[in-house]
Amino acid sequence: MRRKLLAGTAAASAAVASIQSYWSVRRLQQTRTPTASVNEPTAVAPGPQRVALVLNPSKLQAGATRALVEQACSDAGWDPPLVLETTIADPGTGQAEQALQAGADVVLAAGGDGTVRAVAQALAHRPAALGLLPLGTGNLLVRNLGLPYNDIAGCLRLALHGHERRIDMARISLRNDSTQASSEHPFLVMGGVGFDASVMTDAKQDLKDRFGWLAYSEAGVRHLPGRRRRISISLDGQPPQSRKVRSLLVANCGKLPAGVDFVPDALIDDGYLDVVVLSPRSLLGWTWMAAKILLRHRGGIPVISYYRAREVSVWSGDPIATQLDGDPSGSVSSMTARVDPHALRVRVPASAPGPSGPPASRPAAARRS
Repeated sequence: MRRKLLAGTAAASAAVASIQSYWSVRRLQQTRTPTASVNEPTAVAPGPQRVALVLNPSKLQAGATRALVEQACSDAGWDPPLVLETTIADPGTGQAEQALQAGADVVLAAGGDGTVRAVAQALAHRPAALGLLPLGTGNLLVRNLGLPYNDIAGCLRLALHGHERRIDMARISLRNDSTQASSEHPFLVMGGVGFDASVMTDAKQDLKDRFGWLAYSEAGVRHLPGRRRRISISLDGQPPQSRKVRSLLVANCGKLPAGVDFVPDALIDDGYLDVVVLSPRSLLGWTWMAAKILLRHRGGIPVISYYRAREVSVWSGDPIATQLDGDPSGSVSSMTARVDPHALRVRVPASAPGPSGPPASRPAAARRS
């Protein structure tokens, strides 16, 4: 039986890898595109800016990034940047608050998705803009905004001299009834429970250091044979529905590494969250689901369902693993995620493709296949 399971896992993994390789080759000649937007970006006003840099000093490129920012401010004839380093105790929120008190016009978050999330928490509904300098593994928000995630200098030019737009963020409440622990957090790209969270938790750090986001593929293969979990889901206060799932994701925007558009219809500033329910029973179901996502097949399949809502609540009889923007966030018995519309001003490239209609035409809790 174990041999059959291992053989099935290997076959499914090979199929998924083949599909992903094919998709990546197709995208090699394509330009980087940001997540679709309701509102067009506007050019940053010319003139001096007060720049603050919130820097994660543990990142390999931290020193070079600091030097780039200092040189860019000098070249522009501006005051030197206010440099504030993150700590284990404070991954960026307190530093961003200091930047605001110092009158910063733009706060540069130089680190991974955790640093970005911590800085964004302080900047929500505040006058300073968020600039992104990707030094992490996934750099998910950077990818979704169409920034050159492999080019720190290019991201810096956009953060200082590019365009600006407002985007939504999400706020999530987590509770574990077994430990009575509860917490609240923001997230900017995706939060999830189940399979995806287990993969994020169990990804090996040495592989992440060597191979970046590809390390999650190894953890994913190890978790494919697991069982579905029964959870209850409520959208926008409607009566809960019971579902057996492997994973549930709440997305503010939908792009993942390797050019994967996980939620193609997601808009980062429409005032809604996109809810994705994954319920494959077998390795064949995973392969079917991967083919739909990677090949952008528009038809519906039974193992994946899409919904849209301003608020989603989830309950589980036994604690279930969670993740926020790719970072593990513990096991919970319940969670509630709410959209915070137009919470952040972010520096971005000049243009973004728009949707076919205004946000008012996008109904809450709508099911899409």
